[in-house]
Amino acid sequence: MDLSRIKLVVTDMDGTLLNSKHQVSPLFFDLYKQLRKNNILFVAASGRQFGSIAEKLAPIRDEIIIIAENGAFAVQQGKELVSTPLPGGKKNEVLEKLSSVSDAHPILCGKGSAYLSESSREFQSKLQEYYTTYEVIPDLYEFDQEIVKIAVYHDISSEQYIYPAVRSFESDLQVKVSGEHWVDLSHPDAHKGYALKKIQENYGISPEETLVFGDYNNDLEMMSLATYSVAMANAHPNVLSAANYQTLTNDEGGVEHILQKMLENF
Repeated sequence: MDLSRIKLVVTDMDGTLLNSKHQVSPLFFDLYKQLRKNNILFVAASGRQFGSIAEKLAPIRDEIIIIAENGAFAVQQGKELVSTPLPGGKKNEVLEKLSSVSDAHPILCGKGSAYLSESSREFQSKLQEYYTTYEVIPDLYEFDQEIVKIAVYHDISSEQYIYPAVRSFESDLQVKVSGEHWVDLSHPDAHKGYALKKIQENYGISPEETLVFGDYNNDLEMMSLATYSVAMANAHPNVLSAANYQTLTNDEGGVEHILQKMLENF
């Protein structure tokens, strides 16, 4: 794997850059300094809320590009690069479908805040890991502000319980199993690949100059835009199959392992 031409490094957060305790390693921040020194652009791409990603990467948040909400929203140094709202009228259709699923917790995701219902109040302690800013509101059906995504959490398995209930929306929306407990519904163009393509075009960076790390199905589109697509050893089988390369698990520093090898060439 010749990484000497890399100009752009993109990594997912949960299950990839973050360990199982949702932490970023000190080693990564040291490696990031070397990336910047060599004029290599860094992008954090996640299903998380913008504020949550920025908090995890606080020391470098003002220097990097952040792709949030699975590609529906992207920001660089306070400048909005991508904003792709959920199509009007779809929210309540999705909520109606989810009403028949036991233990499903839908969250309406705006660019600045997330919204959950009174019935999901006990879910707040888990939500706080992924959303730094949120409000509990009386009725999600009555909410009429712009949202970029509906995220749905299930305690046991999103793929088993949530996805079957909402897969019928795939003809109109982007429906992604984005983690063991999460399914995200958004605009058809609201995915990490769409946002990454915009960044590549803005900077004139090719797939051959792009290194991408991922672990779940919501990473597939952005991995297809990189010659150097790397799956974590803990990745979903779909990602392991799609990626051109594989690294260690997120708890073994798989991202850092590849970055160290790459930086030996600079």
